[in-house]
Amino acid sequence: MAVVLIRATILYIIITFSLRLMGKRQLGELQPSELVVTILISNIAAIPVEDSSVPMILGIVPIFTLVCLDVIVSAVMLKFPKFRKLMIGSPRVIMSEGVIVQKEMKRLRYTVDDLVEAMREEQIFDITEIWYAIVETTGKIHFLKKKDCQNAEKADVNCGPPAVIIRDGREDEEQLQSMGLGMGWLKEQLRERKLSVKDVFLMTADKNGQHTIIERQRGL
Repeated sequence: MAVVLIRATILYIIITFSLRLMGKRQLGELQPSELVVTILISNIAAIPVEDSSVPMILGIVPIFTLVCLDVIVSAVMLKFPKFRKLMIGSPRVIMSEGVIVQKEMKRLRYTVDDLVEAMREEQIFDITEIWYAIVETTGKIHFLKKKDCQNAEKADVNCGPPAVIIRDGREDEEQLQSMGLGMGWLKEQLRERKLSVKDVFLMTADKNGQHTIIERQRGL
């Protein structure tokens, strides 16, 4: 048992030092290649800890090899932007001037729920407030709100944040009921726009019936 504790302590110190050498503060900031290195390091470190017959050097050498490789790749990416783009990609715009770029969302395999969840994390509950949305290479979505967007303290938000009642061509009857609305109301709104549920990419509505409809782009 003492041997296992000593080996685990040594590897813990080595891995901590290695991750500090990589220069990342938290897992959410890791690029894809760096995340792969982190996973590989954890798997390699587990072998000499679980099996005391495996020499420590067989764990230490691969760990430092991977860290050195990551540092070298980072240096190459700094010098050659095209190589960096090949390895980690580039930020993608999924909302431009208040319009959802549905083709880009499909390419990134982002759903309406992914977008709405990211909005809530940024304390944004109405999609009409957003001017630009950019997906970083780490997967984090950053939003730029419209300059003339009303503050949350306005009295007209007492009805609560809007709910998603149609997502990617499918209605959500549970959300409709939670807003005090019904299928009759929904059909009436769509009829006025000469749309069917399948024509809608995203529709939100609040308890006052104020709603936003974003049509599905053709061919998607």
